[in-house]
Amino acid sequence: MEDKLLVSSKLAYQNKRLKTLLNKYKQSHHLQNALIQLSEQASTVAELTLLYPAIHDILQKYVPSKSFYVVLLNQHSQSLELSYFSDEKDGIAVALNQSNSFDEGATGYVFKQGKTTCFTKQQMQDAAAEGLFKALGTPAEHWVGVPVYQEHNIIGVLAAQSYDTKQGYSAQQIQLLEFMSLYLATAIERVKKRELLESEVKIRTRALTQSNDALNLEIEQRKRALQRQQILFKISEIATQAKNLDDAYFKIHEIIKTITYAENLYIALYDKETGWINFPYCVDEFKENTQPRRFAKGYSELVISTEETQLIHPSRAKELTTSGVVQRSAPVPKEQMATSWLGAPLKTAQGVIGLIVCQAYDNKHIFSQDDCELITFVSHQIAAVLQTKLANQAIAKSHQELEFRVSEKTKELRQTNLHLQMQIDERKKIEQQLYHDAHHDSLTSLPNRSLFLTQLEKTLQHYQRFPNHHFAVLFIDLDKFKDINDQLGHHAGDQFLINVGELFSQCIREHDLLARLGGDEFVILLTHLTEPQQAEDVANRIIDLMKMPFCLKGASLQSGASIGITYSKLDYTHTDEIIRDADAAMYYAKNSGKNRYELFHPLLTQSIPEQELQTLHHLDVLPMSFRGSEIITLNEQHQSESLFEAFGEHPILGFTSFDILKKFAADKEQHIQVELQLLQRAYAKAVNANIAMALVPCSSLLLGLHEFTLFTEVLSKQQGQSQLCLLFDEQEIRHACATQIKNIKKLPQLGYSIGLNNFAKDRCELNLLTDVNFDYLLLSSTFSKRVLQQESYDYQLQGVLAITKLKSIKVIAKGPSILNFRALLDKHGLNFFVGKQHSLQSTEQSVIQKNQSLQS
Repeated sequence: MEDKLLVSSKLAYQNKRLKTLLNKYKQSHHLQNALIQLSEQASTVAELTLLYPAIHDILQKYVPSKSFYVVLLNQHSQSLELSYFSDEKDGIAVALNQSNSFDEGATGYVFKQGKTTCFTKQQMQDAAAEGLFKALGTPAEHWVGVPVYQEHNIIGVLAAQSYDTKQGYSAQQIQLLEFMSLYLATAIERVKKRELLESEVKIRTRALTQSNDALNLEIEQRKRALQRQQILFKISEIATQAKNLDDAYFKIHEIIKTITYAENLYIALYDKETGWINFPYCVDEFKENTQPRRFAKGYSELVISTEETQLIHPSRAKELTTSGVVQRSAPVPKEQMATSWLGAPLKTAQGVIGLIVCQAYDNKHIFSQDDCELITFVSHQIAAVLQTKLANQAIAKSHQELEFRVSEKTKELRQTNLHLQMQIDERKKIEQQLYHDAHHDSLTSLPNRSLFLTQLEKTLQHYQRFPNHHFAVLFIDLDKFKDINDQLGHHAGDQFLINVGELFSQCIREHDLLARLGGDEFVILLTHLTEPQQAEDVANRIIDLMKMPFCLKGASLQSGASIGITYSKLDYTHTDEIIRDADAAMYYAKNSGKNRYELFHPLLTQSIPEQELQTLHHLDVLPMSFRGSEIITLNEQHQSESLFEAFGEHPILGFTSFDILKKFAADKEQHIQVELQLLQRAYAKAVNANIAMALVPCSSLLLGLHEFTLFTEVLSKQQGQSQLCLLFDEQEIRHACATQIKNIKKLPQLGYSIGLNNFAKDRCELNLLTDVNFDYLLLSSTFSKRVLQQESYDYQLQGVLAITKLKSIKVIAKGPSILNFRALLDKHGLNFFVGKQHSLQSTEQSVIQKNQSLQS
């Protein structure tokens, strides 16, 4: 029995607990549904007046709230105003959003307290009796007020009341009201923003509509103005483009067609003096032309007499005929009677000169007031054009008579002028020939000394203003020219000079100047140069062409050219100095073996006694020093190699490279002695500087039969960690004899490293790279620059790189020490560069003693 009671008790407890959970679930479900519906209303309702009834409908599903109202705080007046009111017994006592006594009632009490308050009828009366607030309206059996918060500020009160004593408010229903109040502020704010946005959209739409209407009106006005302007342009063009009056009438008709109906149109001209009206132009579907007539009482006369545009329809035509203003000499068939007639006077400053008329039959078109305004506007412009044309026609007629008389006189003058013109042309030809003869060589037709010096003077002045615009002068003297004259005669010599002039012209550009100074001397002015090598290239082309045999009178002749080159410099102030230096370099080239070129240097024009000059040519007494340039990569990483270059302190030439100084060596033995001593000193400096490989330039003279023995003896005595790479100039190796080529090939076999210096300075010969086992290849700065300028040189470079890669030759580029230059070359496949030059010893005063033994 006790067990049954215990089980019954447990079941009752579980049922009670399940009912409690079910109520909580229902409450949560009601709360969730209410909030979802509230959120949907806030998102869809367009006005606050629609939001509150929607909220009221939601509450009635879960809370006794037939009587429900919302009171919000007015931010400006700081008083509570009614926003929504619905009550079973009381109607709306005051208008919404107007001041009332809610501040003093229970609603104001809840607003001040800031918390949910619930009253029964008795509790409300007791609170009113205590003076907490005033009792307003019909007393309710149950009343509940919930404050509405926005963030942390209270903005109003949501209140519900019931007049049924049995229908009170449970804790769950009050909790639902509280949750609704939490989301009410957000919903109100969202609807307010939507209302504001829609209001702004309406205002903006209204403004845009007004603006669009104004814009459309302005567009129409502008279109009308543009149309009129275009018409004016077309009419103004008639004055210049029309061939004659008939053409002008036709063009006027075409213009009228673009603005109104003008299938039937005529133009009439009125002569006030004779009283006649003429019709020079008429296009009509019933009349091919209109005959002239005296001034009478027709439509045309009405326009002329009133000087106003007339728009005539059948009703007005009848009035004009009835009143006698218009009279017809003969009846007009009905089908030929115009159903709409529009005529405008052609008025000028002198009065009306005629009219222009458009008419329509069988109601095909009814002219309007707009047509009237347009035709009036156009008629004023047409009148001015026609008056001009008529005046021109009258002038042309008078001119015809005058031209006939003038033409007779013109025939006479033409014969005289023809004779004079022939004399003038003959004189111009003579003057041109005289100018040409004065400035050109009579034999070769090349510019002569006078023209050359004039152009050289202009070039020098331009260079003084723009020092970057370099130029060069090549002074050319032909070798063996006297032998040609002696053997074949002067006529053959003249032909030889003509042929040589044509060959030289092939070696220069169009803007360069080739001139003959006289005899067998020629000069070339090269402009727009960027480096001296460009002038050397021209000299090489000339020398190569002159090596070819010439055929004259069945004989084969061999000549040559000795060329002196001077390059622009700021020291030049007169053309005589330029010619002097180029001439001095030419004589030096001729005395040095002919068929070659030489660049000018100051020693050639120094007035030095012979004995002192010989002393200056002793290289062994000149102070010598070395400058090194490290081999680097694009990112400035230093390699284990350095380029050693020797410099000497010459009393006239100054601090000059050994490559230039060795040209002035007193004799061959002295040159070799000094070069071997420099080789020993370069090796010693490389050892002291701990350089793995020193690239030292060497002369091809060291490869001679006897010199090579001394050369290898000196090399064999060098010991230490550093090594020497013997650099030979590419031009010297190219012209080396068989013995020298044989000896340079022996050097790698003897264990010495060799390299080729200044490769491709004037030409790119790849056979040198294949015949000799070089370890290093130094590209000339000229070739490096041209790789970036011309595509053909890039092809040559790729050929060089292909061979050097196969033979494991290290390629090093010379050129400006700037990052952009190296970066561009790096893209073409060059990875190693000669870095900036620096002194290997800050001060070197040691002098190579004369006759110092090679073994010391």
